[in-house]
Amino acid sequence: MATRSTQSSRISELEERIEELEERLELPHHGHDHENDAPHVCSLPVLPAREFDEGVSPDRQDAILSTGDKWVNGTNIHYYLYSSGPFGGANDQKEVVRQAFQVWKDVGMGLTFTEVSDIQDAELRIGFRRNNGSWSYIGTVALRIGQTERTMNFGWDITQSGSNGLDTAIHEIGHALGLKHEHQNPNAGIVWNRQAVYDYFARTQTPPWDQAKTDNNILNTLDPSTVGGSDWDPNSVMHYSFAGGLIDRPVQYRTGLSPALGLSEKDKEVIRRFYPAPGPTLPQLKPFQSERLAIMPGDQKDFAVIPDHSRNYTFSTFGRTDTVMVLFEDVNGDPVYVKGDDDSGFNRNARFSVRLVKGRTYKLRIRLYYAWAEGDTVVMMW
Repeated sequence: MATRSTQSSRISELEERIEELEERLELPHHGHDHENDAPHVCSLPVLPAREFDEGVSPDRQDAILSTGDKWVNGTNIHYYLYSSGPFGGANDQKEVVRQAFQVWKDVGMGLTFTEVSDIQDAELRIGFRRNNGSWSYIGTVALRIGQTERTMNFGWDITQSGSNGLDTAIHEIGHALGLKHEHQNPNAGIVWNRQAVYDYFARTQTPPWDQAKTDNNILNTLDPSTVGGSDWDPNSVMHYSFAGGLIDRPVQYRTGLSPALGLSEKDKEVIRRFYPAPGPTLPQLKPFQSERLAIMPGDQKDFAVIPDHSRNYTFSTFGRTDTVMVLFEDVNGDPVYVKGDDDSGFNRNARFSVRLVKGRTYKLRIRLYYAWAEGDTVVMMW
């Protein structure tokens, strides 16, 4: 019996040393600690704060930040799935991502998604590097990332339902569409057991989260201007699950919070508000005829452009406003990006020149961030 006891003690000691080495190497444990089954969660990259021209007022900054990371509605977003190298994913992993894009498409919004085989053609570049976390840049921030760099990653096997599976992919694509973490909504009113939250995510995530990462992804509330007064949705796909003991209030969540699977009705409502489905026939913008935007901050106005001559045209907004203006060519029903300009936060107007071809159809899309006075903005081409 003494020999068996000694062997058992040595085995236990060896298992502890193996687990210690695995933690240092960021490998998964072979033991059965129940917290190893804790949900994997998304970890957003931290970017520097957006810069503005000197003298841009706080109200104007808030208006820009509230919609500045959203795509122009009507955009066809191209995505690339890494197949080889350190970021490569197997076919079953890539298929889950494709299914997640379809879930968002089925909501009936104004964005479309196209998978491409050339990384140079992609606005979103999606990797599958293990133990690197699952994350995505928010909305159009992806356009500021180098053309060969990832804008999204899946750090665990998303084919397994126990690893959040399809919802993980839906969640990360939600970030890519401009949505942020719902549990950080300032209208949620969550009171955290902060130390318990720090301890939990340091224990359960691979690699362990430090306090700064936990603050960025959980405890820090979002700027109220970026959520537009939206009510808290604890069933949002953009909301983490939380174990018991992490939330002090509301009291019904002290024992834990688990959002329902898939998109909530509020998720669908929010995404349709930002990206409404295409409407009726667009008004035509003609050379040397100004058109008033007459829209509210955060809204968008679209125009058809049908050139009667093949030549260079200039497009410009006029007025004291912040806008993003983008021109697409209609190619067999698909919007293909031609040119654009974003003047938000700068003391100028959106303007660009481009050669258009007679007989082709284009769409000019303008999203308004901020205006000094209602209705004082016009757009013209010449």
